[in-house]
Amino acid sequence: MHLFLPASLALVSALFVAVGTLVRQRSSTATGGITRRWWYGVALAAIGFALQAVALGMGTLLLVQPLIVLSVLFALPLEAYLDHRRLNFQEWKWGIVLTLCIAAFVLITMPQPGKHQVEPAVLAGTIVVVVVVLGGLVVFARRVSSHYRALLFGSASGLLTGVQSFLLKGVVTQLGDKIYEPLLHPELYLILCVAAASVYAQQLAFAAHDLQTSFPAMTVMEPAVAMALGVLLLGERAQVDWFEGIVVAAVLVQMFYAVLVLAQHAAARETEFDKPPELVGATTSTAHAKRDHAH
Repeated sequence: MHLFLPASLALVSALFVAVGTLVRQRSSTATGGITRRWWYGVALAAIGFALQAVALGMGTLLLVQPLIVLSVLFALPLEAYLDHRRLNFQEWKWGIVLTLCIAAFVLITMPQPGKHQVEPAVLAGTIVVVVVVLGGLVVFARRVSSHYRALLFGSASGLLTGVQSFLLKGVVTQLGDKIYEPLLHPELYLILCVAAASVYAQQLAFAAHDLQTSFPAMTVMEPAVAMALGVLLLGERAQVDWFEGIVVAAVLVQMFYAVLVLAQHAAARETEFDKPPELVGATTSTAHAKRDHAH
């Protein structure tokens, strides 16, 4: 029961994140700018963020963050509906694989909370490391092609979102002491800065004209960073022996791989959609000709 409620809230949060992301993606201009409808996506994402905060107040980062990854799975049928198409076999297969991996991770690990507060010196050191990594991503992004620029800015956005989830865990824990307690600690103010930087990095990834590259980077980086910080700084632990630890590691690798495969399918659809009609027809004709020649 102690896992059911935060897990349920995390699932609902993932749904709102998925809808909000789709709205923002489809409401951004070709240059990464925003429109009025883009703010509706922000509002939906804010609801998801609030639900995530409640889930983190009841559960651990090791429990909540893998479930947030299911926003990818929720986005699949929604995107298909908006595009007036049906999901193909590969999308269903990897969507099911992703779901089973997340369920296996939660059931095997049964995550346990650690200490709730981080020493100021440790938090300051973490901030320095994050800033250095972000600086490296931005510098490299300015020197590479648009494809890799989207990948790097997407990674930066996912990194910042993972840090945001970690800070959010601290804020909701502080709320349990006194209602004004978060105002006395730096986490709340850092969240505002990190959230703004994450949205800005995401829009830069959108502007790189390679959204299908930035999407998997954002999705994979967020839980990886948040879970790592939860283990290293908060002392969260999974109840596993050495053999179960190997299985859990394999499950995590498979989970992230499933996300990447689903993103590749999205990339293929987007590339085909972006082709001029005459080019699509030519490509199809060429494919038919090769098939007939093979027969």
